[in-house]
Amino acid sequence: MPNPEAHRNQSRSRSRPSTSAAARAPVRARVPLRQLLRVASVASGIQFGWALQLSLLTPYVQQLGIPHQWASIIWLCGPISGLFVQPLVGHMSDRCTSRFGRRRPFIVVGAVAIVVAVVIIGYAADIGWLLGDSEDFRPYAITVFVIGFWILDVANNVTQGPCRALLGDLTSKDPRRTRVANAYYSLFMAVGNILGYATGAYSGWYKIFTFTLSPACTISCANLKSAFFLDIVFIAITTYISIVAAHEVPLNSSEAAHGESGAGESGSAEEAFMWELFGTFKYFTTAVWIILSVTALTWIGWFPFTLFDTDWMGREIYGGDPNQGLIYDAGVRMGAVGLMLNSVVLALTSLLMEWLCRKRGAGFVWGISNILMACCFLGMLVVTYVANNMGYIGKDSPPTGIVVAALVLFTILGCPMAITYSVPYALISTHIESLGLGQGLSMGVLNLAIVIPQIVVSLGSGPWDQLFGGGNCPAFVVAAVASLVSGLIAVLAIPRSGAQKARTHV
Repeated sequence: MPNPEAHRNQSRSRSRPSTSAAARAPVRARVPLRQLLRVASVASGIQFGWALQLSLLTPYVQQLGIPHQWASIIWLCGPISGLFVQPLVGHMSDRCTSRFGRRRPFIVVGAVAIVVAVVIIGYAADIGWLLGDSEDFRPYAITVFVIGFWILDVANNVTQGPCRALLGDLTSKDPRRTRVANAYYSLFMAVGNILGYATGAYSGWYKIFTFTLSPACTISCANLKSAFFLDIVFIAITTYISIVAAHEVPLNSSEAAHGESGAGESGSAEEAFMWELFGTFKYFTTAVWIILSVTALTWIGWFPFTLFDTDWMGREIYGGDPNQGLIYDAGVRMGAVGLMLNSVVLALTSLLMEWLCRKRGAGFVWGISNILMACCFLGMLVVTYVANNMGYIGKDSPPTGIVVAALVLFTILGCPMAITYSVPYALISTHIESLGLGQGLSMGVLNLAIVIPQIVVSLGSGPWDQLFGGGNCPAFVVAAVASLVSGLIAVLAIPRSGAQKARTHV
């Protein structure tokens, strides 16, 4: 007869890491800040491509012929791939025994896949034309674009998790350094955003890269293609700087079998990953669950803005349509300018991140930033209402005051975005460390709280917007409510549930 107690003990030993393995790990010398800075630089290369994706691809899919209400479905591939890929890659990188280190092989493979993906996306219209698309009906181009989009999102998820985990490895058991490292990562994300959005805002790339123009690829398509060529160069440079700066010590096979993830008895990596990822949920403290809940609500707030920021500028502020005239394109480019300003504030806030968290507590800072985010989304609704009642839409360019108001809102949102890109990762890394989980798996756990809300928003925002007239404002209403609730929870709960403890260890 099976022994239930023995089975429970065996299950617990697989779900929780071995403390003796942790005790055997050598004490790591403190990593210099300049090395952390170089390692984090890869974020700028990744985010350069993300910035192009976020600012240009929602308008581009509509120009290919996909209706607005279905545009958000295209973005579903990102959270779905993140749901499975990033936790699995995080777990595999925890146990990787490559002579090049645990994280760096995944970062390089992800960067190469990003390059392949952007080439496919850039040439989607040309490939569709060769396969028989017409000017009015482009099913092949849409298919190629979606394939490239999926590869790009999978590649981003392959790269980002190990990047964060690598910083966690280098700053292990030092909460202050962990916050600094994540602030550096956020800073370089801002740099990548600034360069990416500036690239997307410029409308003359086709004049420099004249070979990008073709019968199937008009000016807007050629600009997108040219921007992706610049992305390839940038991500190659930053990936090289990062992996050269990260001096990883290879993990030998015995350490992998008994090491951080503690799943050596479970047969295959995939089985261990699934068992460990979901089996460790029961060991989470209240503080961890609060962090995950606030993260989920935060991304219900952010993702509608991520999907429709430049589309909102083109539609609601400029009054254009993706397939009619140049007004919409002018709005999209102005939206990219707003996102560039947003990234400047993101960078400045990242520089102040450690000081803010040390003075006020990470939970309080996160909560106030989310409340500010809710106010900005409400401000976008107000600007939309004023614009619709001024009588210029469909007749003339928007008044300067309306454009300035929209740009100010985009700019202010850079502050809470910097907090979102840094504080949750530092908090979860610090709290998960006490449970003995590997940094790769801990980033995968946090990623679940990001991608599941993104799936909900991707499935619901398009039909939800269509239900209330086809614009972007209904999704922004949901974003404002979710942001406000998450901010209140963070202010009231996180300081009492562990954020202040992390400060006391500094």
